[in-house]
Amino acid sequence: MELRPPSYFTLAALIDGPLHGYAIMRRAAELSDNTVRVTTGTLYSILDRALAEGLVVVGGPYTVSGRERRDYTLTPAGRLLLQAETNAIARAASVVGARLRATGGLPA
Repeated sequence: MELRPPSYFTLAALIDGPLHGYAIMRRAAELSDNTVRVTTGTLYSILDRALAEGLVVVGGPYTVSGRERRDYTLTPAGRLLLQAETNAIARAASVVGARLRATGGLPA
């Protein structure tokens, strides 16, 4: 699964434990410093792909205040993919940062 920012932050939202869809959207926005806003349609598309690839599992339905919810949990494979993507982002940022420093940084 390719981890573009919405996918990356959707999976990252599950690092601390299971969450239902709306809580995932809120947590993804929080983790991204509100730079990534995952819509409902995008969220469930991401979760469907992640389920198919074994990156998350879904629990059984339960009801809160009359609304049916399901919690999603990151699997070990999901954690590994998220860690690999985090490492790749860090390496890319390090290379670009080094080039900016070597060439005098950004123009004023």
